[in-house]
Amino acid sequence: MSFAKLTASTLAIAAVSATAAAARDNVQVAGSSTVLPYASIVAEAFGENFDFPTPVVESGGSSAGLKRFCEGVGENTIDIANASRAIREKEIEACAANGVTDIIEVRIGYDGIVFASQINGPEFTAFEPADWFNALAAELPVDGEIVANPNMTWADANADLPAVEIAAFIPGTKHGTREVFEEKVLLQGCEDTGAMEAFIASGMSEDDAEGACMAVRTDGKSVDIDGDYTETLARIDTNPNGLGVFGLAFYENNTDKLKVATMSGVEPSTETIASGEYPVSRPLFFYIKKAHIGVIPGLKEYAEFFVSNDIAGPSGPLANYGLVSDPELADTQATVAEEKTMGGAM
Repeated sequence: MSFAKLTASTLAIAAVSATAAAARDNVQVAGSSTVLPYASIVAEAFGENFDFPTPVVESGGSSAGLKRFCEGVGENTIDIANASRAIREKEIEACAANGVTDIIEVRIGYDGIVFASQINGPEFTAFEPADWFNALAAELPVDGEIVANPNMTWADANADLPAVEIAAFIPGTKHGTREVFEEKVLLQGCEDTGAMEAFIASGMSEDDAEGACMAVRTDGKSVDIDGDYTETLARIDTNPNGLGVFGLAFYENNTDKLKVATMSGVEPSTETIASGEYPVSRPLFFYIKKAHIGVIPGLKEYAEFFVSNDIAGPSGPLANYGLVSDPELADTQATVAEEKTMGGAM
């Protein structure tokens, strides 16, 4: 089979379809900064090994990428959205409202969220979710009252931690990493400390209490990073007491600058994430606009290449950059090959 671009007659047929994308030379991708390095590696290899232009891969965060993905169908919209979380129901509804009704969900593997600091900085080597909740929560229960977080140092949050000023750099709200951080660290810490019960006892509904658990202080101790992990690293480079939230792959590529802490006594690694032992891990995805398959040259071929054993398997190049191969990769390969949409249709 030739990988030449689609013929003019094929494109002419596509052009008259109200739901099909118009012709474009290259695949366009945007979204998660966590998935970005993997997608960039695959795009470069794809361009070198196939008779298609190298796909254009942009970052911007999971939410931003999915928003662009859901803008509609056509050559002026992206083909693929990378995401470090699953697409939300409200995003599916936004897509449908704009004519993006057939979406293929592709799980590429797993990644862990790690907590790292300057390699020669304070001894931040072991954390529990409660430490981060006590350090970053907007409000805490104190002596039966709900008050603004009074903790100024990490030792205030946990006496076993260094007595240095809290300076945390966490993913901004448009990043999929932020959602995982909120749910698996802040919410877990809130429950572990008993703060969730205290919030409810103060008169909050269960939903409001959950929101209070994940609300982050705004007094400068915690800083949202809207860019990618390189921006977080830059902040830590200039702040010896800084702590950052990173993806495992980014940390593993910067071990000369960063040291990583355990979470709940478990060191983040490919092995502990694959086994489920490390508590702060998540699946990674990309989403394909099915209406663009067969119209945008190389779209399906790129997706199949991405999830092939040679690329996303345990011995593939992505594993060398921290991706934990999906044990169900064969099912994902079938999903792409058969163009199965999220509703199960083909």
